Amino acid sequence: MAKHPSLLKQFRSFYFQNNPKDMEQAIKYFCVFGGMSWSVDMSVPLEELIENKVLNNYKYIHADITKITESDRHSHLLLSGIAMGDRRTHSALKKARISRSDGEYALENLYERAMLEAEYSLESPPNSDDKIDEKLNFTKSFIRFWFAFISPYFKSIKDGDFKESKESFANRQQEFFELIFTKLAMEVMKKSFKEDPIVEIGSYWDRNTEIEILAKTKSGKIVAGICKNSNSKAKRSELTKLKEQCDRAELTADINVVISKSGFSNELKNLKSDELKLFSIKNFKSLVEDLSERDFIECIGKRY
Repeated sequence: MAKHPSLLKQFRSFYFQNNPKDMEQAIKYFCVFGGMSWSVDMSVPLEELIENKVLNNYKYIHADITKITESDRHSHLLLSGIAMGDRRTHSALKKARISRSDGEYALENLYERAMLEAEYSLESPPNSDDKIDEKLNFTKSFIRFWFAFISPYFKSIKDGDFKESKESFANRQQEFFELIFTKLAMEVMKKSFKEDPIVEIGSYWDRNTEIEILAKTKSGKIVAGICKNSNSKAKRSELTKLKEQCDRAELTADINVVISKSGFSNELKNLKSDELKLFSIKNFKSLVEDLSERDFIECIGKRY
């Protein structure tokens, strides 16, 4: 399987190359253009950039992507199913309406081409009889964006009609941004637990519940986290929700973490302690400390 840079390395390269005005903007634009090493004019609104750099160049980018997928129909259906679903293999196959055997064959090819990688629940479900699917991650943010908002509307886009694609992005962009926000939040946590370093981090899911972030520290402590990527402050209800998720998974967290883009209510801030850590968008700055040209990942292929 081909090697590819980690999400954090891609983000650091993107940040160095494009010099965003703030972290919130950096994450949004990275969700769309990350992983391609294209220069992005951060003074231009995101929707305008998408039209200029992606929709207007559809046939050229499409040609480059189909060289990787070999224009395989099952692969394209599967990739779109993953891009806006819950990322579980079974769900993606259902959305794509293809058989398990066809889907597994396509998946193997996509793994080999380093377009996807598998992610597994960090813990086993409490009921050992429950079989849970792995989740599927795109190795580049832009490819996920393409198969979420461009590829499904190829017929109208080819004819120069961008309405469907634009409306889909406008309606679902907040949901789309959440995954990358959570993945970067994991990196923030890894940098923040210095006295008792995190040795394992990921997510937990079973048939009944899901915990966005679950981690273990060097001393054996269990850390559970929840993310709120919205324009409203995180309230105590987020902590309550996280504890309920842990209860359903039959897990006891030693430390709870709430990560919020827009800060926290006073009630939640008053609960901050060794057992409750709060991270805001300011903490994400730790991801881009000491940037230099060594962090830049050269563009392979065309620049759009």
